[in-house]
Amino acid sequence: MRVQDLMSHPAITCHVHDDLDVPARLMWDHDCGVIPVVNDDGTLIGMITDRDICMAAYTQGRSLDEIEVSIVMAMQPISAHPDQDIEEIERMMAEHQVRRLAVVGDDGKPIGVLSLNDLAVEGVRSGTRFDDASSRIARTLAAVSAHRPAAGPAPDHRGSEPPKLEIVPDGWFEMFVDPYPVPTRAPQETKPGAP
Repeated sequence: MRVQDLMSHPAITCHVHDDLDVPARLMWDHDCGVIPVVNDDGTLIGMITDRDICMAAYTQGRSLDEIEVSIVMAMQPISAHPDQDIEEIERMMAEHQVRRLAVVGDDGKPIGVLSLNDLAVEGVRSGTRFDDASSRIARTLAAVSAHRPAAGPAPDHRGSEPPKLEIVPDGWFEMFVDPYPVPTRAPQETKPGAP
């Protein structure tokens, strides 16, 4: 089985000089957790994850539109080619402890993304061509999930003015509103003596 058989495509990308609100919006709109980062000619130069965005906002105490992608992205991303074998990709994910890889064409431009989720979904699909799928995926997941050394203590924002969430004209605030609110029931009147 090859990368091209499982990858999500086309690649949804952001530019290295975009503000973090751009990849965050793309992740929301496309239900994904990683965006390949490209330069002016569209070549892959980095990857940015939802965790990268959250940690940048927290550690810098600034809003997303004040932080550039280039400051936060992972540089020298691990990438795959569409004709690579899935077993090779599993080894790469395990070795580099990454859950998602950009898939690039011969020109170095992203054409898709392959994630550990893609492997897991294929692994449980009826009629899969994935030999020994469950144990292979479990081993890859275990390697990817191994704890790395701590990066040090997080910045302490206590005692300072916390960052303010602003409602902006383009509807950015919508991202922070629960799209599936739990309906509440109005209190019912009870009659005296009723259970």
